[in-house]
Amino acid sequence: MNEANFKVGDRVKVITRDLKDAKIAKSPFEGIVIVKKGQGENKTFTVRKIAVGRIAVEKIFSLNSPAIERVQVIKKGGVRRAKLYYLRKKI
Repeated sequence: MNEANFKVGDRVKVITRDLKDAKIAKSPFEGIVIVKKGQGENKTFTVRKIAVGRIAVEKIFSLNSPAIERVQVIKKGGVRRAKLYYLRKKI
């Protein structure tokens, strides 16, 4: 459903729908995709962002989740690795 054309290393903005008090609130989460894994309906991807005060926050999203409205690519990355776990040690 949300099969977007993004790869590991891309900077993306994931816009999700949150159901709060019978209202639908949209909350964006922008960061770098560090992992894509899974097959079929179990595909997930992990987005890592640096929050205020140099604190890193990672979120794991299910690619087929109905809560994800869209995945927008902000900037294409030029990495040659499948998983970018080494970014955890940098900051």
